[in-house]
Amino acid sequence: MSAEEQLAGIAQQVVVCTKCELHRSRKKAVPGEGPTHAEIMFIGEGPGFHENEQGRPFVGAAGKFLDQLLEQAGVTRADVWITNVVKCRPPGNRDPQPDEIDTCTSNYLFRQVEIVNPSIIVTLGRFSMGLFFKNAKITQIHGQMQRVGDRFVIAMYHPAAALHQMSLKPAIMADFAKLPGLLKEARAELSKDKQSKKKEENEPKQMSLF
Repeated sequence: MSAEEQLAGIAQQVVVCTKCELHRSRKKAVPGEGPTHAEIMFIGEGPGFHENEQGRPFVGAAGKFLDQLLEQAGVTRADVWITNVVKCRPPGNRDPQPDEIDTCTSNYLFRQVEIVNPSIIVTLGRFSMGLFFKNAKITQIHGQMQRVGDRFVIAMYHPAAALHQMSLKPAIMADFAKLPGLLKEARAELSKDKQSKKKEENEPKQMSLF
């Protein structure tokens, strides 16, 4: 089965999912979208009002701000995969509960990450950051990139944070302004990895005489 088919299969499961309480109040689940083998994946928190209406991620005010931030960083939305930690809107925009996060990530998100296989993941907000950096505080690590296994993860504030708390807007804009440099750094590291792997594979294996 091709990667496209696998992602489409997950999307179909998400749309009819009843594995946690969130399905009770949703209008439309939001599986996520983007090119199949996107280099960069953005992971937000959960769908808001507009996403719940349309079944697409980041289409409300926070989404418009994200588009603006991406444009400033020289990244187009069409090039990246965008999804959320939970695929259904928490009622009244409350925080997703730990069991909802576990259910959604183990059944859907981690499988999507595996199939898309991005080199770089940008977490938007503390819930997606918490999947990769367990005890970190977003106020301390926002705008920073760390290696996690074979990928690089960049922790960012959620764009919605700037809409609720205007004082955070300059920090969010500054973090996104660093994105091109961080992407360049990650690409250089990953290409170095590939070269040394290739070198190892091409080196003649010395045969043991004994």
